[in-house]
Amino acid sequence: MKKQVLYLSTLLIATLALAPLALATNGSNLIGVGPMSRSMGGVGVAAPQDAIGAIFANPAAICFGPFCPGAQADFSGTYFNPTVDGKAKVSGQDPGGNPFSASGSDTSDTKPSAIPAIGVSSPLSPKWRFGVGAYGVSGMGVSYKESDLPLPGNLYTKLEVMNFAPNVAYMVTPDFSVGANLLVSYQNLDLGYGADHGYGMGLQLGGLYKLGIINLGAAYTYNQGVTHEKVAYFDDYDQTGQLVPNATLDDLELQSPQVVALGASVEPGASWLVEFDTKWINWSGAEGYKDFDWEDQWVFGFGAQYKITPAFSLRAGYNYAKSPVKEHYGFNPGGTTNVQGYDVGNVNYESLRILGFPAVVEHHLTLGLGYKFTEAMAINLSYMHAMDNTIKESSAGDAFSFESSLEEDTITLGFSWFF
Repeated sequence: MKKQVLYLSTLLIATLALAPLALATNGSNLIGVGPMSRSMGGVGVAAPQDAIGAIFANPAAICFGPFCPGAQADFSGTYFNPTVDGKAKVSGQDPGGNPFSASGSDTSDTKPSAIPAIGVSSPLSPKWRFGVGAYGVSGMGVSYKESDLPLPGNLYTKLEVMNFAPNVAYMVTPDFSVGANLLVSYQNLDLGYGADHGYGMGLQLGGLYKLGIINLGAAYTYNQGVTHEKVAYFDDYDQTGQLVPNATLDDLELQSPQVVALGASVEPGASWLVEFDTKWINWSGAEGYKDFDWEDQWVFGFGAQYKITPAFSLRAGYNYAKSPVKEHYGFNPGGTTNVQGYDVGNVNYESLRILGFPAVVEHHLTLGLGYKFTEAMAINLSYMHAMDNTIKESSAGDAFSFESSLEEDTITLGFSWFF
């Protein structure tokens, strides 16, 4: 058993080093990790059905998973296919004082990507359990290189955040457990001038209480930020949108937000499981996000599982969270906004907010199924559709306007090994 856990932990570290990410859904955060959670609206704070879902949602939950009192390893991959469309209109005077106006629209050249995730949970003693996970937790970006959008330069953004999470949990009583994750977060940020990588530390705490057929869960996540060096020109543009002489690239601190999550589940019979989760995501308190005026989100997830037979399960869910990106109608195109000490021209600031990071989807529908081949092996499949949503704003006098729409489809395939 110890050799198996050591081997799987090594594989987790390799996954962390190699994994690419894509756009996400609740703001820039994934609604859930693994095919079982993602097929049930991202729930899992109260009754996760696999090890990876427990490590992501509630570190105390690895004491009460369907795999207990044994061990489980989960391997999954998500095919993520976002569709991002942008529109822009700019007006003003050229360097010679002549008036001009231009408008255009384009589809971001954002390619589908694969998001791997691995999780392991194993008993250490009758009361203690250990787990470890590596998974994409957050990401977003667009590519308008060689675009028809009338913007200075070619707008390109990419954010990738992945967690490596050692997890320990303790059963205080047969019906109550507590747990904690040490989150080692990897961030990669590229705003079109070259990527910068960094690491941050965080902590996730959780508790789970069983009350007959009802589970009650709670979790709190806090992550520290990463300072990305020389990633963008923030305050080095003149009034025509051109870089000033001797411009130098600026730094940006980016912090993953703190999250408070609550969940309740009920199993009214041997075949049914129903769960409702809610999360508060503190974007307005996270460095970087608050500078670009993101507001906090309340996330509501609902999921159900029905076992047609002991081996074959059907799942469905729904997830909703209002877009965190505020719309600034009537902004002053000649003014500036302070971003971590830099006075950024409002036109560049608003175009980056609206076109560069359009994390605006709100409604998500999910479906999935699972089949357990043997006592040692199961396969699970999920599909998620994030419905198209649009954000748009214009300046005072309507000289400048920016608009983005986002729609997402994902397919997640996972394998579980019980040992």
